[in-house]
Amino acid sequence: MGFKARARANKAKTGDDEKKKDAKTGKEPCGVNGCEGWADSTMGGRSLSVTDAEDMWGKSVVVRKNRVRVCKSCYRSWKKTNKQDDYY
Repeated sequence: MGFKARARANKAKTGDDEKKKDAKTGKEPCGVNGCEGWADSTMGGRSLSVTDAEDMWGKSVVVRKNRVRVCKSCYRSWKKTNKQDDYY
């Protein structure tokens, strides 16, 4: 029996069950209306200029300090649509 197996066995005896982490909640919601994601930089959120965001999602964006905070999934969708193949 290795040290990990022994540690697991002792942990089960003591009854110290760690709670599973809940879904992360952020501080800043995504600036795109209808999106439930979080735009915190620790969760992969980014900020786009107002003109770029309005080109993609129209006027349905929340503007803070001339920037629109977007979650990771919204940023990826914006990035895919604005990708230029002849850039390289």
